[in-house]
Amino acid sequence: MTWFQTIFLAVLQGVSELFPVSSLGHTVVVTRLLGWQNFEANTNFLPFVVLLHVGTATALFVFFWRDWVRIIRALVTTGIAGRIDADPNGRLAWLVVAGTIPAGLIGLFLETPLKQLFSNPVIAATFLALNGLLMLAGERLRQRALATSGTAILASGGSLEMARPGQSILDASTPDGNRPLTSLSLVPAVLVGTAQSLALIPGISRSGVTMVAGLLFGLNHEDAATFGFLLATPLIAAAGLLEVPNLFAGPQSILLPALVGGVAAGVSAYLSVRFLMRYFETGRLDPFGYYCLVAGIGSLALILR
Repeated sequence: MTWFQTIFLAVLQGVSELFPVSSLGHTVVVTRLLGWQNFEANTNFLPFVVLLHVGTATALFVFFWRDWVRIIRALVTTGIAGRIDADPNGRLAWLVVAGTIPAGLIGLFLETPLKQLFSNPVIAATFLALNGLLMLAGERLRQRALATSGTAILASGGSLEMARPGQSILDASTPDGNRPLTSLSLVPAVLVGTAQSLALIPGISRSGVTMVAGLLFGLNHEDAATFGFLLATPLIAAAGLLEVPNLFAGPQSILLPALVGGVAAGVSAYLSVRFLMRYFETGRLDPFGYYCLVAGIGSLALILR
């Protein structure tokens, strides 16, 4: 493993993990297209990639540190009181817990069979294209729901001016629309968390599928992204605790590059999440959906030629 490979893959992972384009899918596909199969087949490849994820998780903790302080404090407060409403942040804290459990359990039990997919670029490219279709479909369903609800409001004599600046029509007109994150119940949170388990398949984006699920349950893009990033952080960190010891047990020559890669991934991830949280204040998933569709089909054509 060269220093160029290390830094390149670290930056690629740090960016593509948080952008809804699948870091694992990009890593598998890019290493094949660049002719790095020997690196990809190395037994230390997975622990190395996981260490890059630890850098990403660290960046998420740093960016959302205020939220995590409130969440951890609320878990303690509500746990002692035995009531979710014992702390203003109690509902969000338990939504994160409920959403984290499904993907954690699925990853634990399916870790071994799913590892066999990690080095298959054909599967990664195929699911990358499907990831794009999933995001495009999610946006279409959301826009259709917005249009249908807006028409119903007007038909009943309501006004589209009811929403506050920066708020969608559904925020002000119906409790089933773009509601605040803390208004979710535990069942939708579990289902959103279950959706992110699809990211165990290379090519499917964790942030992409969680955002689509969040949008379908009525969150706006910014809240859906926030919830997805909060759900991802403990899972990425847990994966690191499981796999990184294997990296230290391997050849010492890979240890320093992997640590440097983790730092590079963390820096690029921090810059990525700052950009995305601003982007999703007004932006949508469509551009990422079209990118994944084109990148997946194009990569598949190159791999199978």
